[in-house]
Amino acid sequence: WLWTLLRPTMGLEQDLRWSGRRRHYVIAALGGLVIGFYDGLLGPGTGSFLLILLVGVLGYSFLDASATAKVVNLGTNAAALVVFAATGSILWVLGGLMAVGNILGGVIGARTAMRRGSGFVRVVFLVVVGALILRLAWDLLP
Repeated sequence: WLWTLLRPTMGLEQDLRWSGRRRHYVIAALGGLVIGFYDGLLGPGTGSFLLILLVGVLGYSFLDASATAKVVNLGTNAAALVVFAATGSILWVLGGLMAVGNILGGVIGARTAMRRGSGFVRVVFLVVVGALILRLAWDLLP
């Protein structure tokens, strides 16, 4: 978060760091493996971790990284839905209402991001992750 805050131009433009070198593929694969494991184990904040990997390490713009993260999250959420449905662990009415809200928010968010660009997505990322940091710090206070 601090790294993004202190580098105001980071993620505003696409600056892919793929040179075809093996180490870039290894870094991307390891990052994806770690984030995927975390997403399967716990889940919250996975989109932010994907943004950090895609923007900070791989050089995506915030707009493209956000779109890519949404596709990854869709896949992992679909897999989780299958697993939880098979065990009968889903509150379908609540889940359905949340899905409707998620779809509406996704449509509005995607349109806003496309219209306003990477600078807007960067600010939203900083605000949301900053709020999460403050909340976690608050919870640690005695």
